[in-house]
Order: sequence, then C-alpha cells, then structure tokens
Amino acid sequence: MKTLTLALAASLATSLALATAACDAQSPTDPAATTPATTPAHAPASAHAANSTAATPAAPKLQADLRALWNDHVVQTRAYAMAVNAGDSGAAAEAADGVVANAKTLSGAVAGFYGEAAGERMMELLGGHWGAVKAMTDSGHADDAAASQAAMTTLLANADEIAAFLSGANPNLPADAVRGLLVAHGAHHAAQIKQIMAGDMAAEVETWAAMQAHMDVIADALAGAIAKQFPDKVA
Repeated sequence: MKTLTLALAASLATSLALATAACDAQSPTDPAATTPATTPAHAPASAHAANSTAATPAAPKLQADLRALWNDHVVQTRAYAMAVNAGDSGAAAEAADGVVANAKTLSGAVAGFYGEAAGERMMELLGGHWGAVKAMTDSGHADDAAASQAAMTTLLANADEIAAFLSGANPNLPADAVRGLLVAHGAHHAAQIKQIMAGDMAAEVETWAAMQAHMDVIADALAGAIAKQFPDKVA
C-alpha cells in the first residue's frame, strides 16, 4: 500500500501540472482556484455546489449538463465504496447499477456529437474505468495491496485509452492534458477508497470536496473543446 500511495502522489503532482496548463489553454472558463465548501461525508448528491466561473462559458447548457453527469459518476462510485465498507450488498448493487447508468448517459452525450460508434467506444472505455475503480474498492475492503496496485495499473492504462480516444475525436483536447485530468481523478478515487475503508471520514470530507471540484474541471475542459469544434450544435 505504501508503494501505491507514493506512486499516486507522484502521478497526481505530474497530472495536476498538465491539467492546469491544458485548462488554461483550452477551457472557456477559469475554474475557481479555491476549494468549495466541504460536503459532510453522509450528504446526498444534491449537496454538491458547482464552482463559480470567472467568465461566461461558451456553451453554458452543455457545461452544466456535463458537470451534472461527471459529478453523478463520483456520487455513485462513492456510494458503492460506502456500501461495500458497510457490508450492505443491496446498496452496493444499487450504486454499481447507478455507475453503469451514468456511463450510458455520458456515452450517449458523446454519441450525440460523434456518432453511435463513438458512443459505443466511450461506453467500453467508461466500463473499463469503472471496472478498475470497483476492483480497487473491493480489494481495498479486503486489504489486498497487490490487487489494489493491479487495479491502479489498469486505471492508468484506461486513462491512456480515454485520452487517445478523446484527443482523436477532438483536436482541442490534447492527449497529455486529458490523461493528466484522468490520472488526477484516479488518484482521488484511490485516496477516497483508502479513507472510507479506514473509517477516516474527516479526511474523506476533504477528498470528496476536491473530487467534486475536479469533476467540474473535467466537464469544463470537455465542454469548451466541444463548443470550439461544434459552435453551431451547442448552447
């Protein structure tokens, strides 16, 4: 677990530097630099408050829709981790179904701009992301460090695949920048899972707030790139 933690720290530092540069150059908004007010560990999804922006986004509806979708992803994965830690198999299954339903909606959004084949590929990639996060959660609950490390390796490889796919579809999304955003997201997953399984909910509150804010960064980068590529199709 120590090796995993050190690797995550190094990856997160690199990815955040790349993500910051990419968002400065590509995103139509400047995400707030301050961390939003923390959300209590037991709070429902509606407790998330969207970050304020310094300028009017090019496609405010698209941005809002993507923020809602990406935040729902982490709401559902967090619910899964909480249920697994509590030994509640019914709630875990419900949350897992929620992750898949969210992935289908996200993939549908991709298909709306890039076609059905692209939507199907996005679903495959998001399925790979969820599979790795689920494996990390299950292995974290079992205190299996080797399996957790393997899940992180899979998650990082999946980040490469998603970055290549999105940058190939949209020239306004540099692959390195997208990968940086996704690696940082993976590091949030790993930290949150470790904290939940350890019962360290005071630390998890901070991770949860940062995680939600980062979902807005990802959504804003994607919305900005799509608005540039399809100015007549977004609102």
